[in-house]
Amino acid sequence: MNNKKLQGLIAAICAGLSGSGFCADDVGRKTDTQLQEMVINAAKPAVPANLPATTEGVTAQQIAESVNAVTSAETIKYLPSILVRERYIGDRNGIVSTRTTGTISSAQSIVYADSLLLSNFLGNSYSYPPRWGMVSPEEIERIDIIYGPFSALYPGNSMGGVVQMTTRLPEKFEAHVNLQLFQERFKLYGTDEVNNGAHGSASIGNKFGDWSLWVSGDHLDSHGHPMSFGTATLKAGAGGTVVSGAYKDTDQTGAARVIAGGYSIDHTVQDNGKIKLAYDVSPTVRATYTLGVWQNNSDTSVDGYLRDGAGNTYYNTASGQYVRIDGQRYTVSGLNPGHAESEHWMQGLSVKSDTRGEWDWEAAVSVYDYNKDISRTASNTGTDSGTGAVRPAGSLTVMDGSGWQNLDLRGEWRPGGGMESRHQVSFGYHLDRYELDSDTYKVAADWLNGAAGALSGNSKGNTQTQALYLQDAWRFAPAWQLVVGGRQEYWRAFNGSNFSSTNVAPTPPNVAYSDRTDTAFSPKVSLSFQASADWNLRGSLGKAVRFPTVTEMFQVISLPGNVKTNDPNLKPEQVVSGEFTAERALENGLWRVSLFQEDKQDALISQIDTTTIPGTNISSVQNIDKIRTYGIETALQLNDLWIRGFDLSGSVTYTSSKILQDTRNPAYVGNNQPRIPDWRATLVGVYHASDRLSYSLAARYSGRQNNLLDNSDVNPDTYGGASSFLVADARVVYKVAKQWSTSLGVDNIGNYKAYAAHPYPQRTVFANLKFDY
Repeated sequence: MNNKKLQGLIAAICAGLSGSGFCADDVGRKTDTQLQEMVINAAKPAVPANLPATTEGVTAQQIAESVNAVTSAETIKYLPSILVRERYIGDRNGIVSTRTTGTISSAQSIVYADSLLLSNFLGNSYSYPPRWGMVSPEEIERIDIIYGPFSALYPGNSMGGVVQMTTRLPEKFEAHVNLQLFQERFKLYGTDEVNNGAHGSASIGNKFGDWSLWVSGDHLDSHGHPMSFGTATLKAGAGGTVVSGAYKDTDQTGAARVIAGGYSIDHTVQDNGKIKLAYDVSPTVRATYTLGVWQNNSDTSVDGYLRDGAGNTYYNTASGQYVRIDGQRYTVSGLNPGHAESEHWMQGLSVKSDTRGEWDWEAAVSVYDYNKDISRTASNTGTDSGTGAVRPAGSLTVMDGSGWQNLDLRGEWRPGGGMESRHQVSFGYHLDRYELDSDTYKVAADWLNGAAGALSGNSKGNTQTQALYLQDAWRFAPAWQLVVGGRQEYWRAFNGSNFSSTNVAPTPPNVAYSDRTDTAFSPKVSLSFQASADWNLRGSLGKAVRFPTVTEMFQVISLPGNVKTNDPNLKPEQVVSGEFTAERALENGLWRVSLFQEDKQDALISQIDTTTIPGTNISSVQNIDKIRTYGIETALQLNDLWIRGFDLSGSVTYTSSKILQDTRNPAYVGNNQPRIPDWRATLVGVYHASDRLSYSLAARYSGRQNNLLDNSDVNPDTYGGASSFLVADARVVYKVAKQWSTSLGVDNIGNYKAYAAHPYPQRTVFANLKFDY
């Protein structure tokens, strides 16, 4: 951790507090201020009323003024304790990290768009991120983050937090066109390149009597930098092709290594189309239908550094082949090009009342379907790039038919009628179903265009959860409110199977797994107190249960003798989370401090089991008995600070996360949980020079964290490590005319090299032209 950099950020936030008058002896106050919600932005929050949790939000205007956003995943990067691991613009593996969850725990937070689920709970890893591509930044009206599992309205995946994106519906005719160009200069090892990209979107909407229509399209063409680097493995013996061009350094554990080239260099072309149609059945009831399609065409190339004596690029060694680097023999792998094509469909229908009287209700159903999802990888060796006129063999993975469905029936009862009722009772029924259908085939020749050959492996299975919940927000005194609730869940995993063409007797090629069922009850309680006109206090306690995903439940575990099975005793992970929050209304803003703690039992994490079979270490998703995470978070929002038109917001978070008990690998006890930084901070300043011109300057800090469970990554500031970073971003927005605006921006001004195992973006510049009617 760089203490000087962190102290600079903290000092800036403290300066903001001082300027607000908070530190003065005699503070002027507005005596009629009441802290009913934690989101203080102008647009209406998308979160339920009387939510017993900390929330933070950002509006479309704030995003436009301060964020160089090309994708919707980038729009929340300045909110407290939030990080989306987007390794390049258009990265499909953008996992949300919160106070207590890391950037590889995709099933421990939830992302919604207009109450339609975007989170992919088929798995819990970087391979199952939210489907950010279904939402364009230009259609976002606001985004709200709900921290922690303190509301019974959300399932156990809310243990980290809930992201609620609200998109636009028109009140009159409007049309928008947005064009962006961006460029990254990337330099690492032997890769030195300029990566260009373009993004365009268009939308049109209108309201016709009781009907509202919104149609939008989004196109992204982005070139990324290498996400990974191939390393050479030292082998004893003589012989091998003599090559040059390798790069030597030390890995995250401090061990010497040889870098042979970069790979997974993605050129992605993504298209998103959206239709939203709403009908006002009555002045208080609206039906809304959403249809979205997302398409992706991706080519991942390689940048090999090794050259043989004739100057040819050398990529991978085949079985029995070697290369010689500085007189030593190595094998090389990983430098394989790839291609992927996807077409995903999302549909949702909701009917919702908004009487704000005694009763309100909502019925919503949504379907997310992998209509087409294929990926191909070459099996190139030697000097074969895999992209020549005669292409080698390879593999093909097909996930067509995978997806999920959700049904929610919700009700609100306010005895006596109206939002001023002393009781606001929320209740509902939830049903979800996830289906994984993944087949991998051998491609005998021409990996890019060849037909699927023999089946080499597959993974299949389903999970289903039903839930009933009840929650009452009871204002039992003018200054006091008690929120009590509970969620009962019924979970089932079924139809699980795996196929492997390499299985040998006694294990059959196809292994079917037994069905599983489980139940859990999650109680919640929160007490808030309006201590004065300026101070609001709240304490919350909640339990959450996350059942295993399809891939966790029906994973393949390789045992001695080539026996493959799953773990029928895998338990759901459970957390008990607590939070105490104090917030103070300032003359021109809001200051909040939150203490939080999470005790997690049976955490689902991939690790090495040293206890099952003596002398054999089995690596798989297992239950770690207990992890404790605690910390403190403070956030500040100030308007018109020092001078009219200057707004400042910032946050600082400290977190400690330790493994307290691990029966299957006791050596990990006392270690840090991976991907949880000790310190995080943000600072955003926006100056509105006039109605037509605004400037913003922002900083993001992330401190020391581990990438490995054994905490052996003592050298984090390199490829494979999880480094700290301090980056600064800037943006200028100018309204050229009534309907035209333009902006220029830069992210990572100082060109800081940072890693979340893979490298983060280096300095990137943006140019934008927008038309709004």
